[in-house]
Amino acid sequence: MDFLQLVKDARTCRRFDEAAGLPQGALPWLVDCVRCSPSAKNQQALRFAAVSSPEARAALFPALRWAGALPDWNGPEPGERPAGYLVMCAPKDAGPTVRIDMGIAGQTVQLAATSRGLAACMFLSFDPHVIAPIIDLPDDLAIVLVIALGKPVEIRRLTDVPANGCLNYWRDSDGVHYVPKRALKDILIREL
Repeated sequence: MDFLQLVKDARTCRRFDEAAGLPQGALPWLVDCVRCSPSAKNQQALRFAAVSSPEARAALFPALRWAGALPDWNGPEPGERPAGYLVMCAPKDAGPTVRIDMGIAGQTVQLAATSRGLAACMFLSFDPHVIAPIIDLPDDLAIVLVIALGKPVEIRRLTDVPANGCLNYWRDSDGVHYVPKRALKDILIREL
C-alpha cells in the first residue's frame, strides 16, 4: 500500500465491530511496533498495559470521554465498542521529551493497526482513577494516553476545510464521519 494512502486511511475511528474482537497477539504486536520506533534521546520511557478481556474492557469504557466535537454523542453503543485498549504509561518524573514519544507511539499504533485492517482512537481525556486499578498501575507510573482498537465499522472521510474555516469533524445523517483537512498549499509555506 502507498504510504500516503495508509495515512489517509488511518483516521480516528469511534465505532467498531465489537464481536469481531482482535486477532490473537494484536496488542503485543502493536507494542512491539512502538518498541522498535524512534524515542526522544532513546529514553524508551513508555510502558503499556494491554486490555482485551471483556471484563476489563467493560470497566475501562466509562472512563473515556468520547468525541468532544460531537457533544450529543456519549460514545459507541454496545456492539460497536472497542475490542481492546492499549493504556500508555510514563514515569511520573519523566521529562518533557516523553511527550514526543507519546506522539510517535500513538501514530505508530494508528498506522500499524490500519496496516492490519484495524482502527484506533486515541484519548487524552480519561479518568485515570478509574483506569489505574483496572490495570494495576505501578505507583511510579502515570497514565498518559489510552488507545482504543478494533475492527472499524465507521466510515471516515477526509474533506476540505469549509469556507468558514471550521476544523471540527462532523457526521452526516448516514453516520459517515468527516474530518476537514487544510490544503497542502495552505500548510507548505515554502519550497526552495
